[in-house]
Amino acid sequence: MNTTQKHIQKLRGTVVSTKMQKTVVVAVTRLAKHPKVKKYIRVTKRYKAHSEDPGIEVGDIVTIVLSRPLSRDKRWQVVGENV
Repeated sequence: MNTTQKHIQKLRGTVVSTKMQKTVVVAVTRLAKHPKVKKYIRVTKRYKAHSEDPGIEVGDIVTIVLSRPLSRDKRWQVVGENV
């Protein structure tokens, strides 16, 4: 592996809102261990991501990557649509 390669942070989630122009809201679900009960619980976080593609609909599964800040809340960009 080359030492100049950077680790690109990618997340995969479901589109939950497309009401803004060129912005989609993606809900990413992960499993986290509860500190007291020691059971795994489902934790969901919502990210605003930039998307030029007008074909993305609510319910689509997409991959987002970290990018430079595009607005106050938008730091992610949609790179692909998974089926």
